[in-house]
Amino acid sequence: MTVEDSRKILPAEYYPPWVVFSQNQNWIGLINILQRSGLMLTRAASGLIKASVEPVLEQYRPIILSSLKFSKLTLGTVAPQFTGVSIIEDGGSGITMELEMNWDGNPSIILDIKTRFGVSLPVQVKDIGFTGVFRLIFKPLVDEFPCFGAVCYSLRQKKKMDFTLKVVGGDISTIPGLDDAIQETIQNAVEDSITWPVRKVVPILPGDYSDLELKPVGILEVKLVQAKALTNKDLVGKSDPFAKLYIRPLPDRTKTSKTNYATTQHLVVKIYDDEGIQAAELLGCAQVKLSDLEPGKVKDLWLKLVKDLEVQRDNKNRGQVHLELLYCPFGMENGHGNPFASSFSMTSLEKVLKSGANSREITGNGNEVTQKRREVIVRGVLSVTVISAEDLPVVDLMGKADPFVTLTMKKLEMRNKTRVVNNNLNPVWNQTFDFVVEDGLHDMLIVEVWDHDTFGKDYMGRCILTLTRVILEGEYKDRFQLDEAKSGGLNLHLKWSPQHIYRDS
Repeated sequence: MTVEDSRKILPAEYYPPWVVFSQNQNWIGLINILQRSGLMLTRAASGLIKASVEPVLEQYRPIILSSLKFSKLTLGTVAPQFTGVSIIEDGGSGITMELEMNWDGNPSIILDIKTRFGVSLPVQVKDIGFTGVFRLIFKPLVDEFPCFGAVCYSLRQKKKMDFTLKVVGGDISTIPGLDDAIQETIQNAVEDSITWPVRKVVPILPGDYSDLELKPVGILEVKLVQAKALTNKDLVGKSDPFAKLYIRPLPDRTKTSKTNYATTQHLVVKIYDDEGIQAAELLGCAQVKLSDLEPGKVKDLWLKLVKDLEVQRDNKNRGQVHLELLYCPFGMENGHGNPFASSFSMTSLEKVLKSGANSREITGNGNEVTQKRREVIVRGVLSVTVISAEDLPVVDLMGKADPFVTLTMKKLEMRNKTRVVNNNLNPVWNQTFDFVVEDGLHDMLIVEVWDHDTFGKDYMGRCILTLTRVILEGEYKDRFQLDEAKSGGLNLHLKWSPQHIYRDS
């Protein structure tokens, strides 16, 4: 019978409590079973967790440590509380179960760590509080008992994971940065090793289940342009900022991460203040949903920095970071055959700009051969017309200004400037400047506005532009807000005359 047939025969008010037709409802009976078996599951999981997590911790081991292992791991006597179960059918090929779980446990977990300085410390992990949603996928469905070939498990959502660290018989604060380093290691290990879309596949019946494993689906290319209005953490001088970017926080994937599951994953950006020999201090962080990116289209973003990506109660202004993003799924048709073949060294942006140079060719006998890697140097002439400015800030005592504009190509250090317009906060220049650009993908145009003064000049503000948009569009006109200024904007017209150079590598 169908669900509708069942509802006609037995009205809803007479359903037993375990009968559920909706795909996303609590299964009372199953929850009761899970609650009764929770403690047994906890005990059984201790050995499995130690065996599977210890190698992951080693991957994330901070540089301050030479060794990071478990000396003891038991999950205690407090069972997890299952607060909800949802069932999602997968078109007949599988079933997905999601378990909402709370656990305020009393485990006995001791890490045996050794520092680079030769110091060995037993570190206890205490006061663990966890809330999250686990996902189980039973697939494929088969006629043979237990009716599915394999089960995949993953942490679909981590709502809370709190814990404290204590050196057994000592104080962890005696080694600066150790507490933060271990905290970050544990958080990153959980984030990358088991959080969805990462999943562990457990075969139940003999068979090939490689199709259930996580596979890369595309490449995300990131241009880190600039940051502004960062928090200054130094008492003397200014911060020395640097950035880390990742999708999966494995150290060897930082900055060069590949996209694995675009519908749920994020690009994470963290800005730090370099403190020399001490641990770098986090200035702020931000993230971008990959699902918000249109494949094959460059997206220009300013992201507001926050203190914590999970706790969204931070209203303090920590600055912004400027990114250009390009996401290209594997197999995306763009006229280049397979644009991600291993023989290609061009970036995806270069492939968007270029047509015709395939990474592979077919010989007369039908065999496919690999061409040499080719590097694209995007050269050309950039024409910039400084049209006008509006609402420039007052910088002198008389409430006036004598503004002029400087234009600098950062990589080539080429510089031009407009004439001075006297006594005007809304000047018009209409002057055009040409720059011969040698590497358009990696150069930047810095446009600064100055107030001319008899004894020098006063800074009024600036805007920084990559050449990505003008290269892709050919030319455009736009108004740019002045950074580092209370008010003011510049009206510019940019035009690009390309000249592509291809060089074998």
